Amino acid sequence: MRTVVVYSGGLDSTVLLAHLLAEGREVHALTIHYGQRHAREIESARAVCAHYGVEHRVADLRALGAIFGSNSLTNTAVDVAEGHYTEESMKTTVVPNRNMILLAVAAARAIALKADTLAYAAHSGDHTIYPDCRPEFADAMDHAIGLADWHKVRLERPMVNWSKSDIVRRGAELGVPFALTWSCYKGGAKHCGRCGTCVERREAFRLAGIADPTEYADDAPAA
Repeated sequence: MRTVVVYSGGLDSTVLLAHLLAEGREVHALTIHYGQRHAREIESARAVCAHYGVEHRVADLRALGAIFGSNSLTNTAVDVAEGHYTEESMKTTVVPNRNMILLAVAAARAIALKADTLAYAAHSGDHTIYPDCRPEFADAMDHAIGLADWHKVRLERPMVNWSKSDIVRRGAELGVPFALTWSCYKGGAKHCGRCGTCVERREAFRLAGIADPTEYADDAPAA
């Protein structure tokens, strides 16, 4: 089975990539550069794909960054929230319509490759707050992608019922090179250790009982 993965170079999408490879899939990774301040993740995406010998493309959509308004991922004037995300603080990280844009571009790649499926790493911790990670959004996108071309592509969310710690455990089972992955939204030389994604990353390793190989700039996590 041929599958295109929306691939950021982060923890979740890397475990997804490894999980699909373990199933014997022919996997093609697509990373989207949409003007994110943490574009450092693209270096990680390249490194992980080289590790696995997976075909990797980067779609350059940086010109879209100017239309996304006030959010902490594409607008450096907006601070990245620290500590555990709340519903309100997570809203500052919402890039308007991001998953629809990413999935639409990846669907084009999947159709061009005559792939069977398109996969992305939505998980149970995402869909409680992010509207474009919720099952009803993904179901609608699956239907739309199926109507987009004569070649039918299905949208997959294999980890939709997994917690972040479940993802870490699965990655450990598969020998995922966690140290190559990138989560931090601040995008510095090291993971900051304090933004919401860093806090969730280190907590997931702790709950999973797996050693965290990540180098954090701040060894004291935000509360």
